[in-house]
Amino acid sequence: MGARLRVFLTREQEKTLLNLRTADVPQKVKDRVEVIRLNAHGWYVEKIAAHFNWTAQTVREILHKWENLGLEGLWEKAGRGGKPKYNESDIVFLEECLKKEPRTYNSLQLAQKLDCDRQIQLSPDRLRRVLKKRGSFGNEPEKVINENKTL
Repeated sequence: MGARLRVFLTREQEKTLLNLRTADVPQKVKDRVEVIRLNAHGWYVEKIAAHFNWTAQTVREILHKWENLGLEGLWEKAGRGGKPKYNESDIVFLEECLKKEPRTYNSLQLAQKLDCDRQIQLSPDRLRRVLKKRGSFGNEPEKVINENKTL
């Protein structure tokens, strides 16, 4: 076993960490705050890891980030995860097409239209999810009139 890793907190730091536990921050940040507080209160790395059901290395990384970066080390770095391949204007373009044009489109046709007109390649499934999340389900139901309905 290596050297014991221990952090010491000032009163201000302790107060800030206590406030973060109840603040509107991601759960990961709250867990990291608790790791730091437990270590400052004398818990060993292995005991904290068992408490959270994490590896000891994860706890050590959190403590090292705290020592090197302070509060900044509690949050994830910016730029993590995939970036969208489309802009808001691309989706607005499709919504305008759905409103203005009398024809109906399926998601494959919309994806092809987006590729031809805007050179944006989205899968039909992804496009469907984006439009559904925005509340755009296709051509407006107001366009259907009694003459178009089948009996």
